[in-house]
Amino acid sequence: MSITPDASPRIEGTVLDHVAHAVPRWQEVWGRYASDLGAVWASGGPGPGFAPGQLRFANGARVEVLMPWDVEVNDFLSRFLASNGPGPHHLTFKVPNLESAIETVRRAGMEPIGINMSDPEWMEAFLHPKAAGGIVVQLAEAPHPWSSPPPADYPTAHRLCLDGSGTTAPATLEWVCHVVADLDAARTLFCDLLAGTVTKEGTSQGCRWVDVRWAGPLGLRLVATEDPALPGPVSDWLGGRPGRVHHIEFAVEEPEGVTGARPAAAGLATFGATPGASDLWEIPAADNAGLGIVLTGASGATEPPPQGR
Repeated sequence: MSITPDASPRIEGTVLDHVAHAVPRWQEVWGRYASDLGAVWASGGPGPGFAPGQLRFANGARVEVLMPWDVEVNDFLSRFLASNGPGPHHLTFKVPNLESAIETVRRAGMEPIGINMSDPEWMEAFLHPKAAGGIVVQLAEAPHPWSSPPPADYPTAHRLCLDGSGTTAPATLEWVCHVVADLDAARTLFCDLLAGTVTKEGTSQGCRWVDVRWAGPLGLRLVATEDPALPGPVSDWLGGRPGRVHHIEFAVEEPEGVTGARPAAAGLATFGATPGASDLWEIPAADNAGLGIVLTGASGATEPPPQGR
């Protein structure tokens, strides 16, 4: 990342809005997010090149599921899937004023790409993964929330309690866990430029981790090895990349009842699972279209708060 260290520009009022999950078809993950974890449809629909579908969890945090659509018009998402397979695609940060945010990014020594201000209801720009710790970062200004009816086949039946007494409460989406090669550079981006607040940090099994939060419900956990020069599971998993999203973490009622969940492996803490958490379960990325899931036990909530795009 090429952020100028002495300038310390900040985009005040930034909020981590959602994490995007690219899949060939929405329906491949609806059973997981909607039926198992209780997500409700927030907004979405077909567009030129892709169809976004935002799924909202009990605390208002969202996963945006992306699938290709009208690829003759724009094939960027189909090319991404062909090159990388399904999995995490980008992090979206809402900003109060996109034009001002773009100027601030440039003062930080980076050049945004894909700037589009043609729609006053959704203006956007992007930071390339090479400049953003291995993940596409979308900056968006959306003056008004947006909602839309769910598709006719969106699941409405939720997972039953293990004792059969009723349905489980919707899960809360707590964290996006992003593993990076350079933790200091990632902190400069997410904590300084994007104005996140470090709420907790520490070390675990040879790794450093930092919890970063904004005003919204979704937090970002950054993880890196204590000594990048030494080989280990994190550097092996990164495979020379500057960063990769490893998993998203939910607090959920009866995690052992989620389809495909298994007790978390001892080494999961290396990849940023909540330190010291008990009742920890995991769903490998291969069983969730390329994006791993970590589950911690919680009572959940009964009704998601209303939020739009």
